Amino acid sequence: MKVDEVAFLLLDLAMIVVVARLLGTLAQKLGQPRVIGEILSGVLLGPTLFGGDLTRTLFPAEVRPALTLIAGVGVTAFMFLIGMHLDDALLRGHSRIAATVSASSVILPFGLGALLAWHLLSRHPTDDRLAFVLFLGSAMAVTAFPVLARILTDKGLIDTPIGGVALACAAVDDVIAWSMLAVVAAVAGDGGDLWRVLLVVPFVILLLRFLRPWLARLAARHPGDSIPAVIGVGLAVAAGLFLSAQATEWMGLHQIFGAFLFGVAMPRQGAAALRRIAVPWIDRASAWLLLPVFFAVAGMKVDLSRTDATALGELALILLVAIGGKFGGAFLGARATGVQPRHATVLAILLNTRGLTELIALTVGLQLGVLDQSLYSLMVVMALVTTAMTGPLLRHVYPPERIRRDTGVHNLKKESAS
Repeated sequence: MKVDEVAFLLLDLAMIVVVARLLGTLAQKLGQPRVIGEILSGVLLGPTLFGGDLTRTLFPAEVRPALTLIAGVGVTAFMFLIGMHLDDALLRGHSRIAATVSASSVILPFGLGALLAWHLLSRHPTDDRLAFVLFLGSAMAVTAFPVLARILTDKGLIDTPIGGVALACAAVDDVIAWSMLAVVAAVAGDGGDLWRVLLVVPFVILLLRFLRPWLARLAARHPGDSIPAVIGVGLAVAAGLFLSAQATEWMGLHQIFGAFLFGVAMPRQGAAALRRIAVPWIDRASAWLLLPVFFAVAGMKVDLSRTDATALGELALILLVAIGGKFGGAFLGARATGVQPRHATVLAILLNTRGLTELIALTVGLQLGVLDQSLYSLMVVMALVTTAMTGPLLRHVYPPERIRRDTGVHNLKKESAS
């Protein structure tokens, strides 16, 4: 890369970070999650405005490969963090409710998404119809676990029973959705190396049964926060993350699956120092630089400038399926286990949050050739709308004074005293 290209890349990085922080802060002031503003910053830097002239001027072709590489690193690190935050303890005490709601909030949107895919095939033809149908169903089933956790924290629900169940459901939903997307990635491949895809099963066993205990022993030998401990643990985690991501890429899936699995394999017990050392650095790097670059790269592929009446009709159908499927599935599942209507409604609203997790899934679909640019753009709008509507709906159904009264309620099947 030439000197002037390096300088242009650095200027682009600075601009991306500034725009993402400004719009993220604005979103927070409007009562929305920061990620709404950050995703919107990527869309605004894309070809939707000024016919793409602004994008071509700000992001010349010479620097885009470097930005794409940085964005890939950011998504890999983010998926690692999602895997790390999955905790079996979330299910404790509400496992039946969480299992039922998770299943229903995946099955219904997946089925409706698959039906929608058959309808959209006429306008969005693809060489692999099965992969397209499976992908659209899987994309409708996604819930943004990290964004949901942030919303619960901001609303004071993180330590309530309803918050714990919502997090547990979102965690299970994401595991199921990412598993389905892994199947889509395998189906969308050429099928020549199917035996590699099958290796994912022993690979998961290797990570959970052998790597996790080894990492726990490594963490036990480095309990402090000394410089050697930071370097040793950090290098071990970085190397393992890279190897795991490359392993699933070689198997014919996507590198994000390897990053996610490596995060799941991180030990839960006896590794407080490891988490204290690894997580903050990765979290800061992702939040401040890597993910904003990913939003910008993803936004370059969103073009709403040619949206016509037909596309708006497709968007309405996508929103109807996404919201109706997720809301209906979660609400019916909660009611089937005896959860009171208000709490069932709150669960349904929360699980409809998609945010960044959906954007990552859509990017994978675009890379696999399952989605075309126009449908990808509409699905990104759906991700923004379903995430933005969570806060206002939650304030209406579950106002702050109600949350304060229900904080001590440990049985979701009983309404708190009015």
